[in-house]
Amino acid sequence: MSAFSLAVLASGRGSNLQALLDAIAAGTLPARVAGVFSDKPACGAIGIARDRGLPHVALRPRDYPDRDAHDEALFDAVAAVQPDLIVCAGYLRIISERTVRRFESRMVNIHPSLLPRHPGLDTHARVLAAGETEHGASVHAVIPALDAGPVLAQARIPVLPGDTPEALAGRLLPREHALLVASVALLATGRARLGAAGFELDGHPLAAPLSLGADNQLHREPGHV
Repeated sequence: MSAFSLAVLASGRGSNLQALLDAIAAGTLPARVAGVFSDKPACGAIGIARDRGLPHVALRPRDYPDRDAHDEALFDAVAAVQPDLIVCAGYLRIISERTVRRFESRMVNIHPSLLPRHPGLDTHARVLAAGETEHGASVHAVIPALDAGPVLAQARIPVLPGDTPEALAGRLLPREHALLVASVALLATGRARLGAAGFELDGHPLAAPLSLGADNQLHREPGHV
């Protein structure tokens, strides 16, 4: 049987992509990256893909008449590698509803907040502005509404006195990497799947998002079975 295949979408430096590749190399993630896709040809993620000899496609939105046309071209390339799962790992463009529907139940995103709080951008600054004492990241299914799909798992960190958005982001990043790897591993092994009513774990509906422990493993929240 061929390895569970991932198509990774990214717009930035590619640190989440690197985390996935490192876990695959270490044997802790039973998957392979079938291709890397971006809206920014010069981004770090495309550089990583090029250096690793991975298939990669980067298409600039300005070269297309509208969002739908860009999405159709980019996701035709995604479809060509026949991924089992599409992972949005720092992909900063809103994906058109038509494209989301095309890949329904096969696309997840990692978002730097404890959803449903703070969908969208600038989450670290918004957490501080709101005076919150806790921050984190979420892995969720992609649906047409922005950052609103069912949440599979979350990682949490405290907000410390004197935190800046940059300090908060830096402290969250390693937990974000671990969260993404652990979540994709559950999906790759078939333990987790997205059903009509949300995520299921080991064949049972997931009543609340899983929580990333200090051991970098995902656990059910106390009180949820």
